[in-house]
Amino acid sequence: MARYKVGYLVGSLAKGSINRQLASALARLAPPELELKEIPIRDLPLYSYDYDADFPAVARTFKKSIADSDAVLFVTPEYNRSIPGALKNAIDWASRPWGENSFARKPSGIIGTSPGSIGTAVAQSHLRGVLCFCNAPLMNTVEAYIQYRPGMIAEDFSVPDEKTAEFLRNYMSEFRVFVERVLTVLPRAG
Repeated sequence: MARYKVGYLVGSLAKGSINRQLASALARLAPPELELKEIPIRDLPLYSYDYDADFPAVARTFKKSIADSDAVLFVTPEYNRSIPGALKNAIDWASRPWGENSFARKPSGIIGTSPGSIGTAVAQSHLRGVLCFCNAPLMNTVEAYIQYRPGMIAEDFSVPDEKTAEFLRNYMSEFRVFVERVLTVLPRAG
């Protein structure tokens, strides 16, 4: 049985973020073939091409974490009907300098939660456009726009509502199938 390292990026910098909670719940619900690990974005400075000749250590570590992952999962909130600035900044770091795009040919998935009734649908749409430009194959078989409800994720990151837990398990199972399919066609990125 193949195992795949999935690096996940949480679009929120907040320690108590509901999307950080969702990411932890997804790690619990993922099939055993997926090993999830957060790739932190909090300490990245604002990207400028002035850094292209000599990335700071935190950015080099960030790019290496993506390169060392077989796939990337984006777990993000929606800020003002778009992508959080910290997440866009992280994507800019990972895709630079020109010719060294860490997302190229890297299987990717997008999921997120928000108290709003459409979840993170608009942010996910914007993120899809950015990742398509970055040549990241995107899972499209299951879309997940989750409206957050208090108690949706327990303190131990379990999901008490079985219908929600089943939906998230299915999402992660489909993501495993997608990662396997992409990596069968394309050589492992990194």
